[in-house]
Amino acid sequence: MQSTNLLPAGALCLCSLFGATTTLGAEPRTEHTYTVADGEQRPAATLADAHWLVGSWTGTAFGQRFEEVWNAPSAGSMVGMFKLFDGDEVSFYEILLLTVEDGTLSLKVKHFNPDFSAWEDKADYVNFRLAKLEDDALHFSGISFYRRDDDRIDGYIVMRNGEDITEHKLTYERQH
Repeated sequence: MQSTNLLPAGALCLCSLFGATTTLGAEPRTEHTYTVADGEQRPAATLADAHWLVGSWTGTAFGQRFEEVWNAPSAGSMVGMFKLFDGDEVSFYEILLLTVEDGTLSLKVKHFNPDFSAWEDKADYVNFRLAKLEDDALHFSGISFYRRDDDRIDGYIVMRNGEDITEHKLTYERQH
């Protein structure tokens, strides 16, 4: 069972991707993010659109540091791992799954506390559906990634706390 495209209040999700230009049913959500309504056409995409993501990344988000690693595509998916931390204190972990469903990309995320207890119920996860594809950006409903060059990405995520919706920036640097 999957959860909605929005994160629970206060939840964080960090991911990064890139693609080619296609809009279809995408509509602006915040200054840097888009959404696509249920039933609207989503852009065609494959894992090849995210091939440059493979490797190790570090960066900053929410006043803390993060580490993110993506494996190369295999068996129809890409798997990523993420850790947000401040000094020696871990805030949370994520397991990320990028797959092709119905000819387009879906990014599934499962969150874990520092003790590795899950945020979502056993069968649940957060599902970000591809909304828009650009030459140097990939937009999922509620999270967008802008490729600045081969070693830098700016990410933007929409967070909801009750009725308040805010956009937060994430900066990524590739580790060599």
